[in-house]
Amino acid sequence: MPAPLLIKNGRIIDPANSFDDVRDLLIVDGRIADPATNIPSDVQEVDASGCWVIPGLIDMHVHLREPGEEYKEDILSGTKAAAAGGFTAVACMPNTKPVNDSRAVTSLILSQATHADARVYPVAAISKNSQGSALTEFGELRATGAVAVSDDGLPVRDSQLMRRALEYADDHDLLVISHSEEPSLSNGVMNEGIVSTRLGLKGIPNAAESIMVYRDIALAECLGKRIHIAHVSTAMSTDLIRSAKARGVRVTAETAPHYFTLTDEAVVGYNTNAKMNPPLRTEQDRQAIRQGLADGTFDAIATDHAPHSILEKEVEFDRAMNGIIGLETSLPLSLALVREGVLDENKLVELLSVNPARILGVEGGTLSAGARADVTIVNPDLQYTYTEEQVVSKSKNSPFLDVGATGRSSLQGRAVYTIMGGRITHRLA
Repeated sequence: MPAPLLIKNGRIIDPANSFDDVRDLLIVDGRIADPATNIPSDVQEVDASGCWVIPGLIDMHVHLREPGEEYKEDILSGTKAAAAGGFTAVACMPNTKPVNDSRAVTSLILSQATHADARVYPVAAISKNSQGSALTEFGELRATGAVAVSDDGLPVRDSQLMRRALEYADDHDLLVISHSEEPSLSNGVMNEGIVSTRLGLKGIPNAAESIMVYRDIALAECLGKRIHIAHVSTAMSTDLIRSAKARGVRVTAETAPHYFTLTDEAVVGYNTNAKMNPPLRTEQDRQAIRQGLADGTFDAIATDHAPHSILEKEVEFDRAMNGIIGLETSLPLSLALVREGVLDENKLVELLSVNPARILGVEGGTLSAGARADVTIVNPDLQYTYTEEQVVSKSKNSPFLDVGATGRSSLQGRAVYTIMGGRITHRLA
């Protein structure tokens, strides 16, 4: 067991217990200790003056690339990046090589994560090889350790197969995560609009996402089953989710920091680090995403951390792979929403920790006495420039490096300590 830790003078923000005040936090035997517990003589003290002490961040949507593409990222490097960003747990998507559609691949991921710097929760494929023709063995995958199923990276085109997936997943208490994309409309390389026309690039309309969001909400409503909508990028999808929640549909949804921070203007100059799927949208969409975070339409902020090497990114825009890394920049970008009055501190912690734990059905999201000591200590005022030399991930494909496409010279807010089960996995030098 790690040595006892006493986190002193921090502002403890624990929405699950409606607690927000300056107080010391004691960790003993990897668990949050009762405030009345005597402080052990061998305790290690951490001064959190001026910092927030919050439940460990949980990212419910990352790509760790292992097995099969370890040159981009692997489980150990990806969880080091997660810890550097304040995350104590991540859920990894199944589009590996081979696809995580079996007990063998799920077991491999969990085995590789034994000594990782963040907890790893595998998300298995909905269909075999994510080809959309036959369901995987949900019961076997759940028993092996999968927490959810998704064909992320590809949509489930067949509505009948998606219906069966929702029914089958419910039998095994598995979350279904929808990659909402209508393939016949999404064969472009960026958002369809004024910017794509100006750049001469083929566009992807908003409807490519919202059509499939509507279908999957309709299926969930018809069956009374739950559905989670991944990486929402458009105003239309936001409206559909908001309306469905008002009707009592069992839908949850996530968006990513790049969708509430950037627009398709970031692509100007053919910046491949601004190429992703779904693509960056318009300022109207960005504002709608921010409103959806403020009013509770979105339940979680997830990074969609997607590492790629220079082999996939330093090429012509049309040929570049989709995706950016995000584990190390999610927290500062999300903290900007607090400074700008979109969210308060407690709501931000809910989006980054409390709700992901609840949606995935995993332990975390609380600093209750007796809870596992997954804790993030955040300095919300620390300003810094995110440089390539600082990147912990194996890949460097971020639009937030240096000034980048953001027009900013620095980020603000950073995890100074990340603690998993009482063990310090990240300490800012």
